[in-house]
Amino acid sequence: MFISSGGDLLAGLALSFMDHQLRELPGLIVLIPAAIGMRGNIFGALGSRLGTGISAGQFEPKLRAKGFLGQNALGSWYLTLATCLFLGPAAHIVATAFTGDALSVADFVTISILGGVLGSVVVGTASVGIAIWSHRRRWDLDSVSAPLVTAIGDIATLPALWLAAIFVQRFEGATPWVAGVTGAICLVETVRGFRSDLPLARRIVRESLVVLFAAGTIDLFAGTLVDVRLDKFLAIPALLILVPPFLEDSNALAGILSSRLGSKLHLGLIEPRPIPQRLAWIDIGINFAFATSVFFLVGFSANLVAVVTDLATPGFLVMIQISMLAGFFATIISSAVAYYSAIGTFRFGWDPDNHSIPITSAVMDLAGTLCLVLVILLLGVTAHG
Repeated sequence: MFISSGGDLLAGLALSFMDHQLRELPGLIVLIPAAIGMRGNIFGALGSRLGTGISAGQFEPKLRAKGFLGQNALGSWYLTLATCLFLGPAAHIVATAFTGDALSVADFVTISILGGVLGSVVVGTASVGIAIWSHRRRWDLDSVSAPLVTAIGDIATLPALWLAAIFVQRFEGATPWVAGVTGAICLVETVRGFRSDLPLARRIVRESLVVLFAAGTIDLFAGTLVDVRLDKFLAIPALLILVPPFLEDSNALAGILSSRLGSKLHLGLIEPRPIPQRLAWIDIGINFAFATSVFFLVGFSANLVAVVTDLATPGFLVMIQISMLAGFFATIISSAVAYYSAIGTFRFGWDPDNHSIPITSAVMDLAGTLCLVLVILLLGVTAHG
């Protein structure tokens, strides 16, 4: 979690340096939480499935096309292309509806696909590497994968989106062609994944696609919450630095809990009951213990980075207040969402590893953003120094 928070700060700093693109490309901020959140949704779920596979003895550290690891990785690749294609037009619709001013569909599709695919190559490679490494060292992948994958997802995806946004700025006339070609490739690959001869890869795509589209839509609404208050965030860049680590640590905590509960359900250690059993309460309690230290670190570090880089900040104590108060509310929500999404999907006969992390991640992107914005408004935050 500490490594994850440090990595997310780099992502937050990258976001603060994107202020020119955020000002010049209307609606871009609506896409950003969804694009980076989708990397966590897809590859966090991959880590959760691999963690269950390790616990159940299915995992083998070889990337064979028809093997357990190979089919999981291939399914995640199909989902990456499908969601990148979906988020472009969806971001245009949501941004236009809620902000009244937005990039063209071609611009959104270009940024979504180019940025999403570039980021996914890095995150996907890292996710498989972390799984193999954890298997060899006998670490619990359910505890390791979620925070590291979300951090790597932020670090890789934000610069990729920034490069894609610069491409759109400089080669605006080419975006319809780029969007058309890349969109067609994504569509063909999505159909291939849906009809794949590999049973595990096909199941992953068919079970995950709808919930990922729903999660992406929720993430877009989270982006509109930031867009509505974008002037405040741009005026106090320390708040922009705070956004990625806060949201991704909220997601990481929810992902850890969701992964651990999913594995326990598969192994029969807990039952899908409305009231959590003792082992589930222990995992929930551990999440709150982590949250106390993690959100303190997030507020402290975000303020430190702002001071070192000479960016406006509301002050050390205010940043700690924002992070810990919003983090407390977010952890309450994430614990409930993680538990009930895991037992709900399990009761329906679905695989919690395919559904719980996308559900919790999407809900927490929206709920975490709402908690952050409400606390900022509640405290009446202004720039300091």
